[in-house]
Formats: sequence, C-alpha cells, structure tokens
Amino acid sequence: MTKHLSIMPSKAIQMLSIKEDGIYVDGTLGRGGHSKLILEKLNSNGKLYCFDIDSQAIQESKEVLKDYKNVEYIHDNYANMGKYIDKVDGILLDLGVSSPQFDEADRGFSYRFDGPLDMRMNLDDEISAYEVINNYSKERLEDVLRNYGEERNYKRIVSKIIESRPIKTTLELVEVIKSALPAKVLSKKGHPAKQTFQAIRIEVNQELDSLKKFLEDFPEYLNEDGRLVIISFHSLEDRLVKRRFKNLSTVQDDLRINLRPEEIKKADFELLNHGDKADQEEIELNHRAKSAIIRGIKRVWQK
Repeated sequence: MTKHLSIMPSKAIQMLSIKEDGIYVDGTLGRGGHSKLILEKLNSNGKLYCFDIDSQAIQESKEVLKDYKNVEYIHDNYANMGKYIDKVDGILLDLGVSSPQFDEADRGFSYRFDGPLDMRMNLDDEISAYEVINNYSKERLEDVLRNYGEERNYKRIVSKIIESRPIKTTLELVEVIKSALPAKVLSKKGHPAKQTFQAIRIEVNQELDSLKKFLEDFPEYLNEDGRLVIISFHSLEDRLVKRRFKNLSTVQDDLRINLRPEEIKKADFELLNHGDKADQEEIELNHRAKSAIIRGIKRVWQK
C-alpha cells in the first residue's frame, strides 16, 4: 500500500469541532487518514459515514479503520449522500487525488509513470482517459483542456493529439503534449503535461459536476451548528466553493434601513475562515499540500 499523507489534518479536525456523540461524514474517504482522526474523537454513540467511488480505497481503509465499529462504508459519489444520510453534524471533503492513485502506474493518473490511459476513480465507470483522448472530437477535447485545465496552449496540444491517435499510455501522451509546446513553455518550471492531465481526469470523473451538485444540496444535510469543511486543490474547485459559501453566509436582502435589531434578517450560515493554506512545515513533508486551500462554513440558523 502506497503511503498517503492527509492534507491539513489538524486544521480540518479543528474546523469540524467534533461532538463526541455526533454524526459525521467523510465524503472522500481515500486511505482513511481524516476518517481515523474523526473516529478518534467519537464515542460509541457517534457515527461516521465514509463515501468513496474507488472500491480499492474502501478496502484499504477498512484495514486502517478496523478497530472502529461506528463507521459505515458507502461505495458511491459524495454528491449522492442524500440517499444515505439525514441530518449530520459535520461533513469533510478532501477533493485531491490520493497518493496511491497518483503513484500506482496502472491507474493512469500520473504523468511521471508509464501506464494505461485510465484515470477512473471508480473502476466501474465506462469512460476512461483512453476514450477521451482517442474518441472525443477536436472541439470537445479543446473545451475540456481549456475549461478544466486552463491550458493556454490547448489548440496546439489537441491538434497534436488528433494527429497522433491512437495514444495508448500515459507517457505516450506526455510526449505528444511536449511535442506540441514551444521551447519557451517547456523551459518553464513545472511539468508541461500537468494541466492537460488535470483536465482529462476532471472530465473522466465528472469532478466539477459532482462538486456543483453537492454544494447545492448540502445545506439540507446539516444540523444547527453543523460544519462543512472542504479542501480543494485547484482554482476551478476553490472558486465554486468560495462563491457558494459567500452566497450562503450573506444576507441577500439590503432593505435594512430603519429596522429594529430583531427585525434584521440573518444569514443561515457563517464562514469559519476565508481560505487557509498549509504551512511550510507540512509542505516540506508533503509537496501535494502546496496547492491545497481549506474552507469551512457552519449552519447558525436551522429552518
């Protein structure tokens, strides 16, 4: 099992403000790091629901969490959690790809190791990176790279991909991407395939659609003082979270003039922070923490 380090674990647990008999959800179980920290703070009356679309992650996490009985594993997307839960006291989402997914070549997520073009978090899904790279139209593939990868050279890369089909492995794709880019881009810091791989992964797993659905639905899940904490890893995710949190914590009615204090409408939610990043010590231990941003919100008024 590849070692996985949870991102900002202390900060995440602190923001959840866990009640020992509360009901909590880890919407992105991964390898169980955050879940273990939550379970350590629960007594026998508390409960943790763990969601993941990666069945391998669930099996490995069961070993990590084998000493705990008050945990339920659900092989489904966190966006569907309303099918399984009612009201809870806290939800945690860590939107990053786990280290084993990145580091195991046969999962096809990494531009550093050669493997099949896969990138499916849920191995039961039909669409893999192979289909996206080899079967999408030029226009559709350009949209993916532009919108999900924010890749400036998307037209050059897509043209080279179309010309080079069929592309079968991750390192074949890396070479195609490199061949499409001018020398001044290749000389810049950072891997030239990073944004394209991110875009393909998001498309394969419909990651932003899942996040949008969850952000729309989650207010119905939280008890009064219930917390939602989200760790995101790129601007596309963080913008969605930041915008939704701002809307929920802001009163949309500006007609407050001449109102008595008890008449002023209050927002149902309150921000727990304005977006924090990992400290340098954590980044030195785990370079994947460098791009992470953690945001939290709590329900202060119950319907």
